[in-house]
Parts: sequence; structure tokens; C-alpha cells
Amino acid sequence: MLTSKQRAALRSIAATYETIFQIGKGGVTEVLCNEIGEALRKRELIKLRVLDNSGYTAREAADEIAEATGADVVQVIGTKFVLFKRNPKDPVIDIKL
Repeated sequence: MLTSKQRAALRSIAATYETIFQIGKGGVTEVLCNEIGEALRKRELIKLRVLDNSGYTAREAADEIAEATGADVVQVIGTKFVLFKRNPKDPVIDIKL
């Protein structure tokens, strides 16, 4: 679980990030969650977007993916959301956890 200061620091870092995954009409699948988990392992912090035709709200998709991957939801704004998962072996982002 992230503290509010850690969450704020991660939000400021994520502001410059590009969206690397989109949730479309296929929804949240196991394959998608595996790919997101791999991206989280390498990057630790990723930004995702929910398309209008997906049937999910950004909050629903964020919560479902976070649960499937063991990540923390950093923020949800409109159709975009940010996930964070610390890589214990090779940390990329230096925030005090």
C-alpha cells in the first residue's frame, strides 16, 4: 500500500509518461494481464487507457488489473489510469517504500 506522499511522487513521474496499453472491446483478459505484469516488472510505473467501446470504466479496469497483477492503483483520471508495482530485485523508480 502506498502512502499519499509516495502516490503524489508517482503521479508527478507518470505525468510525462505515454499510454502503453489500451483496454478495448476485448476487455480485461488473462493475456492482457500477463503482458501488463511483464511491463510492470520492467518499468514499475505504467499508464493505461480505457477505450469507449470496452464496457469498463477506468476505475473498474484499474481495480481488476491491479488485483490480477498485484499492483497498486496510483491514479485514475477520465479514461486513463496509472499502475505501480515495485520490482524487488531491480528497482527502477527510487521512492522510499
